[in-house]
Amino acid sequence: MPISGNPARFRVADLSHKAPTSFELRPDAATLAAIARELGLRDLRKLAFTGTLRAEGRRDWRLDARLGATVVQSCVVTLAPVTTRIDEDVTRRYLARMPEDEVTGDEIEMPEDDTIDPLGDFIDVDAAMVEALALALPIYPRAEGAALDQAQFAEPGKAPMRDDDARPFAALKALRDKLDRDD
Repeated sequence: MPISGNPARFRVADLSHKAPTSFELRPDAATLAAIARELGLRDLRKLAFTGTLRAEGRRDWRLDARLGATVVQSCVVTLAPVTTRIDEDVTRRYLARMPEDEVTGDEIEMPEDDTIDPLGDFIDVDAAMVEALALALPIYPRAEGAALDQAQFAEPGKAPMRDDDARPFAALKALRDKLDRDD
């Protein structure tokens, strides 16, 4: 049963262990705008998250869903709008007892399974939707035909350093080539 006021948040104690609980989220225009602002998008035209919550064992739960979205981001080269269609399957497992983190010295090893989350009193499907969308966004959206040319910066009156000049062995190769020509 969803919590009143938030149809995308389910109380674990109210979920059926025998049958899956289906959900379908299609946020309204105001919610789409809020999510777009939160994720730094130019626009979020469509967003749908449909799936089920089902018991997995006696105390754990599994969310299986399909995320569909149309997002508009700024091109990393030209800042022109880039529209991307996202269609992804999403799986989350909510565990009553999380696996122990492996501690080696001062470092903590994170579990390899990135689909697991700790189980609380509620499963927030809305939060799972926004997180899945954030993870599915293109990291470097590019407009069609946009190319990053070589940037050149220098003080006035000096020749700019090129990418080839910054290669650590470029000077040694040039010296070797010069010595080969001299021989």
